[in-house]
Amino acid sequence: MSTIDLIEAAAVRLQGHARETPILTSPFLDDLAGRSVLVKPECLQHTGSFKFRGAWSAISALDSEARKRGVIAYSSGNHAQGVAHAATLHGVQSVIIMPSDAPALKIKNTRALGAEVILYDRANESREEIGEALSRERGLTLIRPYDEPQVIAGQGTVGLEVARQARDLGVTDADVLVCCGGGGLTSGVALALEKHAPGLRARPCEPEGFDDVKRSLASGSVQTNNAAAGNICDAILTPRPGDFTFPILRRLCGPGLAVSEDEALRAMALAFLRLKVVLEPGGAVSLASALFRKNEIQGDAVIVVASGGNVDPQVFARALEFLT
Repeated sequence: MSTIDLIEAAAVRLQGHARETPILTSPFLDDLAGRSVLVKPECLQHTGSFKFRGAWSAISALDSEARKRGVIAYSSGNHAQGVAHAATLHGVQSVIIMPSDAPALKIKNTRALGAEVILYDRANESREEIGEALSRERGLTLIRPYDEPQVIAGQGTVGLEVARQARDLGVTDADVLVCCGGGGLTSGVALALEKHAPGLRARPCEPEGFDDVKRSLASGSVQTNNAAAGNICDAILTPRPGDFTFPILRRLCGPGLAVSEDEALRAMALAFLRLKVVLEPGGAVSLASALFRKNEIQGDAVIVVASGGNVDPQVFARALEFLT
């Protein structure tokens, strides 16, 4: 099947399992951005991020034998929690490889959702190598966080909802800002919009210093980040765009946007104050882009996919300092 067919099939399997997240608005954010800001809070999704969609899509597509053997994934936390929860709901064993410096809340939640958690040093070890080795040793199916067609398909259901919700609101021409790590969510959204809302254009949003997708789109070839860690936006720190995702991003997306750590924290504070939702730094870079990169956006409206809200209390407290 084509990837859009996978997305539409994943949407059927997700019915009754994933939440359809709403569109939120605030006149205060509109004034700051200089246009109508339509925020889709995937922080309200099961496990606190859009990742549940891709995890359910991938696990629900496995045959019975693969489910009996179990699954393995690597993640800084959101894909980890999504896979752990989706696997448990399917009665499937899950093993999750997480960086030792991941937020404590994400590690705790992943274990609580039923997964065996294996920690690694992301500065000196390769999660891909660890995952491939354990997959072979234990016979587990590896569910990659973004470079996996069924995962992209699940994330693409966000785009199906955006297309329908924008149409209901009369928005037919706008940028759709998407928090972007390896590009699974962004490419899935872009594919869904291509068919169902061609006037809407996906644009990847990243933290400064880890803007490999932005630089890759600008150059036309895959670029890598110099560091694997060292930014507050842990959920979207990836070394490079994916092999599956980059061709989709290059074909369908507009130019990337990048924001600072302080801008992400300020966006978190404003989301809490004006929308009454909790975002994590990596889940807020799209809103930060809408608010603080407004000269790089065109049109009377902008759609923001706020991708996650799994934030440790001390980081959230830092964000709230921007309200004082």
